[in-house]
Amino acid sequence: MTIQVFRTVRELRQWRRSLPFEDSLGFVPTMGALHDGHISLVSKCLEENDHTVVSIFVNPSQFAPNEDLNSYPRTFPQDLERLQEIMVNGHGVDAIFAPTVPEMYPSGITLQVEEQKGAFVSVLGLSEQLEGKTRPNFFRGVATVVTKLFNAVGCDKAYFGQKDIQQTVVLKRMVRDLLMPVEIVVLPIVREDSGLAMSSRNTYLSAGLRSKSSDIYLALNKGKEQYHKGGDRDSILKAVLDTLTDDSFQVDYVSLADPVELQEVVGSVDKTTGAILSIAVYVKEDGRTTRLIDNVILQ
Repeated sequence: MTIQVFRTVRELRQWRRSLPFEDSLGFVPTMGALHDGHISLVSKCLEENDHTVVSIFVNPSQFAPNEDLNSYPRTFPQDLERLQEIMVNGHGVDAIFAPTVPEMYPSGITLQVEEQKGAFVSVLGLSEQLEGKTRPNFFRGVATVVTKLFNAVGCDKAYFGQKDIQQTVVLKRMVRDLLMPVEIVVLPIVREDSGLAMSSRNTYLSAGLRSKSSDIYLALNKGKEQYHKGGDRDSILKAVLDTLTDDSFQVDYVSLADPVELQEVVGSVDKTTGAILSIAVYVKEDGRTTRLIDNVILQ
């Protein structure tokens, strides 16, 4: 199947206007380097919508100056091949939106936040904790680029993975508060056979360390077991941390948080609301450090 590739907002909007008014349009935003987690989102989008757009854009505004913007994997030819192979109910991806940085940031963009100019979107109250502590401007960048993509694509539904669970909470609030006519659909984490959550950054790891990093999911499951035994916050977090003792791991944070407001649970989890047990771990190997995130839902 031939997929149309659009590089400009103008081209994409012109195509969007050509679709029947009553047809639904689903959207899967990605930064490329597609893996089976992305493919699960695309497949669900194809299943639920008349038309599907996938974006491939490595968004500079969500990277800090010391992060891996320049080395982030960019594999457009392989991504295009993978998307061309997907067929659900007799149809595949209609279009890829792969804009340039100047197309998405007409006022320019620098990684130095204090030097940035133009319009940006912040979702206050949900962006400062968890990932936001380590990456203080990350969700500002995410919310900004997703707003731009929604404006460009004009989608009815947008599909995201649970692995980036704080991101999904932030975007749901953004859509609600800014009155955007978009439904956010969140799908379960897709894992490697070892249990490691699929991520484009897994490609940074050697085969051995990639296998060892499955301990992150094992640790979360130890915490989940403690929860089902009636454990409180302290015992759940202890069960997680006691599993990650290898010298290759440096835990950035372990969180047990409310699933809507992302405030940390105190004492025991309210079983009527449940909680998100999430983690970020620096995985070290031969002088290189890769930061991995994962989570499980307690309910």
